[in-house]
Order: sequence, then C-alpha cells, then structure tokens
Amino acid sequence: MTIFKTIRLIAFVPVALSMLANPLHSAAQGTRLPYKTANGTQYQYLSGPDKDHAVSWDFKVNTGFKSGAWSKIPVPSNWELQGFGTYNYYKDTKNPEEEGDYRYKFNVPASSSGKTTYIVFEAAMTEADVKINGKSAGPVHQGGFYRFKYDITTLLNFGKENLLEVNVKKRSANESVNNAERKADFWLFGGIYRPVYLETVPNTHIDRIAIDAKADGALNLDVYLAGVLTGNTIKAQVLNLNGKPVGKPFNVPVVRGQLIARASQTVAGIINWNPEMPKLYNLAVAISDSKGAVLHRVEQRFGFRTAELRPHDGFYVNNKKVIFKGVCHHSEWPESGRSLTKENNVADIKLIKDMNMNAVRMSHYPPDQDFLDACDSLGLFVLDELTGWQAKYDTIVGRKLVKELVVRDVNHPSVVIWDNGNEGGFNFALDNDYAKYDPQNRLVIHPWERFNGTDTKHYPDYNYIQNSVLYGKEVFFPTEFMHGLQDGGHGAGLDDFWNLMLQHPYAAGGFLWSFHDEGVARTDRNGQIDIQGNAAPDGIVGPHREKEGSYYTIKEIWSPVQISLKALPQNFDGNLTVENRYIYTNLNKCRFEWKLVSLAQPGSKTITPKINAAGKSIMALAPHEKGTLQISLPANWKNSDVLYLTAYDTFQKEIFTWSWPIKQPGYELSSAVATSSEKANVTETDSSLVVKAGAITYYFSTGTGNLQKVTNIKATVSLSNGPVLAGAKYSFKKLNHYNSGNDVIIEPVYDGGQQQQFKVKWTITAGKPAKLDYSYAMRGELDFMGITFDYPEEKVTGMKWEGRGPYHVWKNRLKGQQFGVWQKDYNNTITGESWQYPEFKGYHADMYWVTVQNKEAPFTVYTTHPGTFLQMYQPLKAAGATNENTNPAFPKGNIGFLDAISPIGTKFQSADKMGPQSQKNMQLNYTPVSGSLWFDFR
Repeated sequence: MTIFKTIRLIAFVPVALSMLANPLHSAAQGTRLPYKTANGTQYQYLSGPDKDHAVSWDFKVNTGFKSGAWSKIPVPSNWELQGFGTYNYYKDTKNPEEEGDYRYKFNVPASSSGKTTYIVFEAAMTEADVKINGKSAGPVHQGGFYRFKYDITTLLNFGKENLLEVNVKKRSANESVNNAERKADFWLFGGIYRPVYLETVPNTHIDRIAIDAKADGALNLDVYLAGVLTGNTIKAQVLNLNGKPVGKPFNVPVVRGQLIARASQTVAGIINWNPEMPKLYNLAVAISDSKGAVLHRVEQRFGFRTAELRPHDGFYVNNKKVIFKGVCHHSEWPESGRSLTKENNVADIKLIKDMNMNAVRMSHYPPDQDFLDACDSLGLFVLDELTGWQAKYDTIVGRKLVKELVVRDVNHPSVVIWDNGNEGGFNFALDNDYAKYDPQNRLVIHPWERFNGTDTKHYPDYNYIQNSVLYGKEVFFPTEFMHGLQDGGHGAGLDDFWNLMLQHPYAAGGFLWSFHDEGVARTDRNGQIDIQGNAAPDGIVGPHREKEGSYYTIKEIWSPVQISLKALPQNFDGNLTVENRYIYTNLNKCRFEWKLVSLAQPGSKTITPKINAAGKSIMALAPHEKGTLQISLPANWKNSDVLYLTAYDTFQKEIFTWSWPIKQPGYELSSAVATSSEKANVTETDSSLVVKAGAITYYFSTGTGNLQKVTNIKATVSLSNGPVLAGAKYSFKKLNHYNSGNDVIIEPVYDGGQQQQFKVKWTITAGKPAKLDYSYAMRGELDFMGITFDYPEEKVTGMKWEGRGPYHVWKNRLKGQQFGVWQKDYNNTITGESWQYPEFKGYHADMYWVTVQNKEAPFTVYTTHPGTFLQMYQPLKAAGATNENTNPAFPKGNIGFLDAISPIGTKFQSADKMGPQSQKNMQLNYTPVSGSLWFDFR
C-alpha cells in the first residue's frame, strides 16, 4: 500500500484540527470518536466537541453564585453562563480569587498501551492545574486563550477507569497574565470553554508540521519528530481536496533522535490562495521504517501564497498590493460566552464576507480553530493576535504563549500577520520569537503604533489621515478605526475616511471596531442582555447578529464593484461606469442582473413590487480598472418606477444591489387627486380658523397660524403644531385666508427678520389632499433645514413609505439603503442597547410619500421635492452614552420634512472631526429653499 492510498485512513493531528470535521460530527451525534486501527492519530473526546454537544462533568466553584457544593457543569462552557460564579467586565473587581474544580472519569482502551497519549486542552481560562489519577500532568498552564497539552502516558490506567481533575483559577499567580488578560476591555470569563480530548500516537510519530508554501509553488516543510530511529524516512505528497496527487512526492531520511526534518520542493501547476479564490490543498506526511512500513501519518490543509510587507510601498499577497477591508472580531455568543460551535464561527465569517470585507483582526486573542478553518476555506485575511490589552505578558510566560499561538496557527494561509499584543501591551522581547516557529516569517506588528514599517494608529480623525496622506512614510492601515458605539461610527463617516485613506501612497486599508455588540445574557438577571454601559455596544451587528444600518453602508462602500451614478439622467442610455476594486478577480468571473419594477401605491395592501422587465449583463474588467457596463433596457423603461442592478460574485453571492428611481417625487399624486365641484368654506372661532372641505375639516390656530388638528368621518387626526421652520426663531403676525374658486387659501404670516423669509400657503379643496407650499431662507451652520409637525407618539403604530430604506440614515451615512416601498411597525429601539431593527425613529432618505399608521386614522403625506428627508420622531439617547457624539441634533417637532439633516459621531470623536460629510450644513447666502407637500386625510 502506497502513501497515497493509506493517507486517507489517518485521523488528525494537533496542527490539523481543520480535519476534525467528520469526527466532530460523530461526537455531535452523541458517540465517542472511533479509534483508528490504521497508523494515524487516535482521538478521544473527554468533553464535548462544542457548546451544543457538551459533556457533563462534576464541578464546584469556590465563590459567587451556586458556590461551595459539587454539582454538574457542561464542558466546554464558561461557568458564568451556566449560573456559577461571578460576572466581571474589564477588571476582576468582584470575587477576584474565584476558581473552579472539575472532575471527570474516563476509560482508555487497553489497545492504547505501548503508545504515547497526550491530553489536549484547546483553552482554559485562565490558569489550569491538571491531574490524572491524583498525579500532576505537568506545570500549571497560565494564559486563557491558548492550546496546551501534556504527555500523560505514564499516568494512565489502560483498560481501566481514570480520574481527570482540573483546578481552574480566573486569576493567575503570574501578575503579567492578569494585566494582559484580565484588565481588558472585554468580558472576563472563567472555565474550560474549549474542547478537551486525548490524542494517542505511536511512539515514533510526527508531533507537528510547519509549512511555508509560496505563491510560486516553492514548498518548504518543517517536520517535528518524536522517537525516530536511524533508517526512518519522511515521505510527503501534496494532494488536492479530492485526494489526488499534485506534483511529485518527496522523501527525507532521518536518524535516531532527530527532532526536526526539513524538506523543500517546487510544486508545479498550483493555484494560489487568496480571499477572493481561496484555493486549498492537503499535505500528506508519513514516517516509515527502514522497510518502508508506515509508522504514522498526518495530513494538513494549507494554501500556496506569499505575504510580505514592502516598506514605503504596501502589504502584498501573491505580488498584489492588498487593501484590507477588515473588522475586529471577538469570539462570543450571548448565551455561552466564548464557548462556541463551528456553526457560530462560520456564520460570523459569512456575515463579514457579506459586507464585502476581505480581512478580520482577532481581538484580542486567538480564536477557535473552526474560525480560522473557515477563514481559510471561505476566504479572509487574518491578523492573529497575542493577548495584551494595554498591558503585556512578561518574557517568561510570553515566550510560552507565543509558541502555543504560532504552533497552533502557523499553517493557516488566511493568517498573514501576527499581532504582538495591543495598544501598548507589547513585550518587545517577544517580537523575534514568532519567526522561531513560523517558517513563513510573517510580519509582526504592534497594533496602535508605528512599528516594523507600519502605522496602525487607532482611531485617527480625518485630519490625522490627511496628514498621513501628505507626509506618512510607513505602510498605513489603522487596526482600529470608526469606533462603532451605539449607532455612531462604522458606516457613518466611512465614505470620507475611505476615499482619503485610498489616497495614501502606502495604503493598506484598515479594520473597523468592531463586529458585534458584546452583549451577554446574564443568568443572574433572567437572561437580560448586559452590554456594560458604553463599553460593549460597539458592533455593526447586535449580540445575536442583528444588522444595524451601517451593515449595508459598509457593504456598498466596500463593494469590490463600484458604481458611482447617483441619479439616472433623462437621456440614460443603459451605460454605467464601473470600477473594479477587486485585488485578484476580473469582472468576467462575476455577473450582473437588472430589473425594472413598478412600486406599490400608498393604498395597496402589499409592498411587493411588480417586475416589468429583467435581464443580465456581463463585462470583462481587470482589477483596478474602470469600464462601461451596458444594460439593454426596453424602449418603455421610463414607464417603470425603479431600476435595480445586482452584482454577483464568482460564488453567486450578492455583492451589492444598486437602485435608482426613474420618476420624480409626486408622480403618484395623479391617482390621489380627484376633481370635485364642492366648495370649501371657512368659519372662525376665538382660537381657530376652521376649514371644511367635504368630509374633511381642518383647524388652524389663530394665535400661531399652525395646523391644530384634522377631522374626517372616521376620527380626529392629532397632527398639529406645523408647519414650523426647524431650528429657526420667528414670530407670528397674522393668519390670512381667502377663497380662490372652490379652494380655500390659508396663509400665515411670519416675521423672522428680513432674511428669514418663511412663507407658508395651504390650498384646501374638497375631494383632494390639502396642498402645502412653503419656502424659507437661512444662513450659517445648521444642524438641519426644513419644516416639522407634531403627532402624539403614543398613537403611532407604524409607517409605510416610498423612499430609501428600510433603515434610518445620517448626513454622513446615506449609502447602503435601497429605493422602494417599505413597512415598519413602531418600535422605540436604541441602537446598540435594544435590537429590534430597523429602528423606527430617525431620519429617512429620499422620501416620496409616507403613510403614518396610527390608532386614530391613517394619513398620507406626499412630496414633490427631490431629496426630501423624512424625520419620524427622535431616537432616545443611549443610556450608556457619556457624551453627545452619538446623540445628534433633531428638530423640536417630531414628524419632519427636511432638506438637510445632522451627522453622527463616534465614541471618541464628534462628527466635526470626521470629514466633509460629517460637518454641519452650511448655507452661505439667504438662498430661498422651497417645497410642496400634499396631506391626504381621506
């Protein structure tokens, strides 16, 4: 039997946990991993393979909830999420000396006798003391995010029962571990939260391998050995994922006691790995005796790619300059803390990819192996990070943990950079240790500072980037920027930041902070989600991955297919200018689909559009090039309401959908306006001017000139206090009214100084919506511009509207929304503190009409003014907000029709520090702004 046939019989080795997929599946079915009779590695889970298939162990915690008595706990898990102990965020301020004791009995088959058996912990938080049958398995392990193992061969009773005991302390005896891991801006959990298993191998075996596979096919291999004899031979072969050989096999003889064997070969005909086309291979490695009999085999998944920093130039992968479109990611789920499943990890990566990101930074610790496996197979660049949040490990423990980090993750093609700590948590003595275990000699950086030819400044403002563009000498990629507190940051301001960052001569992109809100479902608070005030609601998605509006803004701004057309010209000929911002992919690998639709009308019971025509388009366009995409529209295309265009990538995933309205606002009015011969009439009381127009009666205040209320045959509609000119001071002078044919004209007169020029004219006709014409002139820096009304919030139940939605927008976060007809039920969501999305309240872009659904009688407002923003109430200020950066200005009225709106800031920066789109609205002159609204109360 040759190596190529027997290699498929092997189990899996510590460096290749990506190959645990099938055994994990077996364990998930409730059965133990099968013992392998071939000369591979034998695995036996002692815990479950993940949080959803955990195994019950005996457990006792010394303090906090459910402390002092032995009970049961699922392993893996964080014990707080199982109702034990104490929750702490940032510092172990309460019960700092908390520790847990675990016990578990297990059998090891007699057939394992005469082999070498290790016990492997994927991670235990924070300090673990392991005993087998009452005897120490080895030194106490310090560090809560790293894989560690012990040789327990001499401690086991083969064919009999064994006792595993583990003492896990939250706080380490090593104070540098506590400073690096437990004084940090994240949840500080405890427990054995990743799997525990036995690993049995022949006495002569391959301990691990480290691969350096270059883009040109050069393959360098380090094989770490145990128990080898003279005459043994290392054999290796590259295989595709179907098990077929790629290139030729290569052999390396070894001698007794040799600890490492090195081999090199150039493999012809390979395809490089990159995040746009993540091509993977397997490397089969076996050790044979002098007669050619295979003693042990392993198989490692890997990819051919070259990653390098070119000083004063950029970061390159496979000789292509890379722009990281990345996000920082915590490994966490609300109900289970850091104990996860493969499905959790894969789902997160799919969301990251869906936002058109190509990179992820591990913050601030190495993730589960499942996460990196999925980055390899789905395609993401990874910055893999040693823990050290503003404090560093000492050199003795740090060296151990660097080795554990690199040895575990060295063969992942997705990992292109090592992060040696974070934000000052850098032990410079460790910088050269990574290369000891990494034959690829990946770049080592210090996130937050200038180091090793990079500038990874955290939270630069717009001016910092502008100065970097002009004067920066290092490769520039901030490893945290656009801090996404509550609803601020992330998409807000990103368009300006990104366009400027790309002008940097040594640009390499950047990483948003952060992927999700770190909310934990507190077992001591009936499952309430705790985000620790303003410390943890930093995400683009919520704790259960609820999507904020920024999700779609990022998706558009970071789309590798860029279409800048904002509005369809009257003479649109179907030609669109397209820019290819892929790094590696020609657009001939993608496809485009378009459709013309008619939208639902205000009174319809559905919001589903009608498709009038559809088609497909293709184009060839190399990366970094611009070209023209042609859409063959039918001759009557202007009869439709909206043109949609969707781009799909090589894997049929939506890249983005662009939408352009074809008609101007007000086109629906032809069906809303009827003719009537009935004459409207006016009566006056002490406080009101009453206009009766058929079945509708309008009440205007004689003291303010504002609408007070409206009645129809169904109810009284409490729309009042408008129109008010938002943000302006003026006084009411008088209320004029007169007849014009069958119409009644209402004209309040205001005095706001010679330049304010606020003019209002109501035209009220029986059988028609009431028409409001208005104009105003304002000058200076303005938070918003337009007019408002009031309607009791407690009476609102929802809204249906035509415009860009379904999410609200800010002045500096307009991208990402689609034009259409949308329905939203009322909610009082505070972004990042409650997660019923999309939020009901806020500004909404490009309104054509809105139906305000309420407990009285629904009414519809139309506009004929392009670019109108609909204000629907004001979101509440976040309870955890410590400044006004993420609490932008709103008009006093609660339903507004605005020509300009306010921007939003970030946790660390007010909006005015975030670029052109984030400034207040500037009116240099008193240029009149006018608009028309139609109010239909029928």
